[in-house]
Amino acid sequence: MRLVFAGTPAVALPALDALAASHHEIVAVVTRPDAPSGRGRRLVRSHAAAWADEHGIEVLTPAKPREPSFVERLREIAPDCVPVVAYGALVPPVALEIPKHGWLNLHFSLLPAWRGAAPVQHAVLHGDEVTGASVFQLEAGLDTGPVYGTLTDEIRPTDTAGDLLDRLAGSGAGLLVAVLDAIEAGTARAEPQPADGVSLAPKISVEDAQIRWTEPAFAVDRRIRACTPAPGAWTTFREERVKLGPVRPVANAPQLEPGDLLVERKQVLVGTATTPVLLGEVRAAGKKPMQATDWARGVRVETGEKFA
Repeated sequence: MRLVFAGTPAVALPALDALAASHHEIVAVVTRPDAPSGRGRRLVRSHAAAWADEHGIEVLTPAKPREPSFVERLREIAPDCVPVVAYGALVPPVALEIPKHGWLNLHFSLLPAWRGAAPVQHAVLHGDEVTGASVFQLEAGLDTGPVYGTLTDEIRPTDTAGDLLDRLAGSGAGLLVAVLDAIEAGTARAEPQPADGVSLAPKISVEDAQIRWTEPAFAVDRRIRACTPAPGAWTTFREERVKLGPVRPVANAPQLEPGDLLVERKQVLVGTATTPVLLGEVRAAGKKPMQATDWARGVRVETGEKFA
């Protein structure tokens, strides 16, 4: 089939690679416009656009996919299908209707669970034991279309959102190709999503990423892993923000009040509502990440100091 691929961040690249290796043809890539990045605010291509540039494929970057010029170009290309992975913009009905087989979205959850922008982060944050990926028909509702296929993956106790997303992006790419193959062969069958089990996964904000030391250790652990690598879990120390990498709840440790720091020779502990957690990586503002013991030694944590 002739495909126009829609995607933006690095998580879309495994699907692009898988489609390029298949017998289907990618004739264009739709992605978000170049965006300012870094201290110099230089305009940078999206990961999907850079991939397309390297492969000599046309790139379409509408500010919004309802723009008449984009809709007209899509009609001219006349793709059989538009597979989507993390495109990042709402697609209007006028564009959804153009491809013969519509737009197919690879979504990183077992729908109808975790509809929205951050399904993997919410699965980790809420302590799900199993998640997966779904390929469904894109329609006007938020991730509500019928599902062509799914796969499952166990969430491991130490998984960060980044770890899990990387795995699902790889396995989901194979699922996407398999669904496209089945549609082409006429054997694909889309099943409506059940009415029960719907949950929403809005984007995780910087405020959501603030660590609540008054929560139990398991909840602190989940929040930090859910916000790793983005937007990055944070707390404050001496009235300045400090980002933290994954922690580990510790049994049989000294009891500490929420946020209290205990610096020992080989470890740094922080109190929660239950047992303390062992700090891993710490990144102070403007600094590179470092091990917690090195950070504590550098700032000279005093007795009675705490995270807030």
